[in-house]
Amino acid sequence: MQSTGAPITGNETVGTHASAFARIALDNIAREYPHKLDHLVSKDGDLRLPRALHPVFYGSYDWHSSVHMHWLLASLLRRVPDIAEAERIAESFDRHFTRANVAAEIDYLQHPEHRSFERTYGWAWLLKLQAELRMLALRNTRAQAWSDALQPLADLLVERYLHYLPLANYPIRAGTHANSAFGLLLALDYAEQVQHLALRKLIIGKANSWFGRDRRYPAGYEPGGEDFLSGGLLEAALMRRVGDSCSYADWWEVFCPSQQDLLVWLTPVAVSDRSDPRLAHLDGLNLSRAWCWKMLAGELPQHLRQPAAEAVTAHLQASLPQAIGGHYVGTHWLASFALLALADD
Repeated sequence: MQSTGAPITGNETVGTHASAFARIALDNIAREYPHKLDHLVSKDGDLRLPRALHPVFYGSYDWHSSVHMHWLLASLLRRVPDIAEAERIAESFDRHFTRANVAAEIDYLQHPEHRSFERTYGWAWLLKLQAELRMLALRNTRAQAWSDALQPLADLLVERYLHYLPLANYPIRAGTHANSAFGLLLALDYAEQVQHLALRKLIIGKANSWFGRDRRYPAGYEPGGEDFLSGGLLEAALMRRVGDSCSYADWWEVFCPSQQDLLVWLTPVAVSDRSDPRLAHLDGLNLSRAWCWKMLAGELPQHLRQPAAEAVTAHLQASLPQAIGGHYVGTHWLASFALLALADD
């Protein structure tokens, strides 16, 4: 897939690249190989093809990437309903989101040895996808069937969150899949969309317990060499949503990194080898930083708002082209984070 050739200005809308994103995602969710299988083998016969194990989310290199590429397509249908690829998206969803297919996904997750499968990154994206399908169903009659089919899997993962979070005494701050702030942020979107008060209360309590007393965040330690998330910026974005008794401005004042360390978050990272699946994570870091800075924009101190806006543009310029055209180790997932960075909500 080649780039659209449009300059990256930082003032683009989702529509600028909607068709390019849709074509990439449609190809990905139907592409079974190569596949990075996260699957515990405990006896003969446990090894099966990706499509047999995961009849909904078998494509796009791995399970969680397939989930968030489905979210990308659902989000595009809602945001750009007249997109040229709308019927192709709907036909793909008709095939994937059936009760039988979702039941097979549930059977897989209910195996005793799969209790921690995709915790919490894949869980969070699945809830984000279901929240998107529910919103889409308000304006697209076909989407109601997709949402109804997927709801039992969302319900199962809500149960997993309700069980797991009280047991999780410590946050995971790594800039990769297990990052706790990312998992809470997307799960909170679902909890608020469906008005699941118990899940929302648990997320808010856990976020404040984990992050509410952080001081002078050491942003100079970021990024790790395989990061696609900024642990600190995600923490700040989460706390903007869940702050309790003190104002967010007060929290930010004591959390904010030193001026020198803050430059780390404002400066895009370089990617040395985009054909390497782990090093290519850094393009995702640039896109997720842009997303975080946009979420924080209205709550930042006045002196930081212009540098943050410039950082959004710089990070998009650095890595948005790789979401539109590049090596498959990037294009199987980067467009999802590009959409997060470009969207207004």
